[in-house]
Amino acid sequence: MGIARKPGTLILLRHGESTWNLENLFTGWTDVPLSDRGVKEAVEAGRLMRDAGLRPAVVHESLLLRAIQTTQLALAEMSMSWVPVSRSWRLNERHYGALQGLNKQQTAEKYGEDKVKVWRRSYDVRPPDLDPSDERHPSHDPRYASLPPEVLPGAECLKDVVERMLPYWYDAIVPDLLLHPCVLVSAHGNSLRALVKHLDGLGDQEVVELNIPTGVPRVYELDPDFHPTSWRYLGDPADVERRAAAVKAQASGSKSSSS
Repeated sequence: MGIARKPGTLILLRHGESTWNLENLFTGWTDVPLSDRGVKEAVEAGRLMRDAGLRPAVVHESLLLRAIQTTQLALAEMSMSWVPVSRSWRLNERHYGALQGLNKQQTAEKYGEDKVKVWRRSYDVRPPDLDPSDERHPSHDPRYASLPPEVLPGAECLKDVVERMLPYWYDAIVPDLLLHPCVLVSAHGNSLRALVKHLDGLGDQEVVELNIPTGVPRVYELDPDFHPTSWRYLGDPADVERRAAAVKAQASGSKSSSS
């Protein structure tokens, strides 16, 4: 007779505002730190989880500094800095290709808001690729040196993020949910959007319209088959709505918190 699996709690946390968010630049895989506001958001996320009685036994995060800092600040606020952390490029933000480092408003003015919205928020249309010789290409970053060249993107659409994220869900996060009652994933707007698409069974257009606020824990209760029985955001609903609206404003290239 097998051992019955127990339902678990999964927390998704989008990193706080970064310095490039503040400057209204496309970030993607570019490694930039949190802004002062982003630091406060990360600490607040830790307080919200602590006050809700949530104690993640393990954390999964991307290889990008803004997610790593968010994890560290949140765990410190919970007096849980000792919690084990696993990192993977598969949880990285979507790679914005040749748009990375460009000002969003200027890009919208140059190419048109409709074109930029297609690049940013369509499900299966990639922005212009980075040439492998470009220093911004991940093949020049030592943290990806052990990966096969063919998996390193020159640009990604959300569909690409879903396809590279799902193996990590099945191979790393699900096994930890089998072992632990609470698991935290600290990542980015698009990698978390990809995970929510899978968890909630969202259609391609539905997930494009999903706006995950920065620094607000999104808490899922899962059944033994890892299907959500419920989910909620922690914190003040008005503040959650404000942050989600700021994310929505990105599609027009206007200044707001971002990926």
